[in-house]
Amino acid sequence: MFLAQLSEAPTLGRHEIAGDEVFALVQRHATKRVEEAQFEVHRRYADIQCILAGREVIHWAPLESLDRLTMPYDAGGDAALYAMDSSSTALRQRAGEFAVFFPPDAHAPSCAWGDPAEVFKVVVKVKL
Repeated sequence: MFLAQLSEAPTLGRHEIAGDEVFALVQRHATKRVEEAQFEVHRRYADIQCILAGREVIHWAPLESLDRLTMPYDAGGDAALYAMDSSSTALRQRAGEFAVFFPPDAHAPSCAWGDPAEVFKVVVKVKL
């Protein structure tokens, strides 16, 4: 329901849906080259990443396949970071498309599809 009610120019930042159980992060930023990306993983929340405008590539890999931790798990941000892995799968997303990532799913969002460009997206966080 939250995504269906978004206006043409929603306020960027956090939007409460059901407190800390479900909330949305509305973002607008430039995509980055894959060489600049890192995998992120979460323990407490699933991510639903929905592109509203633009396009991006999200790289995916099973967490168990990664071995180069670059940032230990931070409980406050519910994230750990890992170095990119050449065996990842590239998911290309256009406006209107979404992807869901659970704790075993390492993902590197906001990668450029071609040249870096602006993307407008919502990440809905769902507590598990």
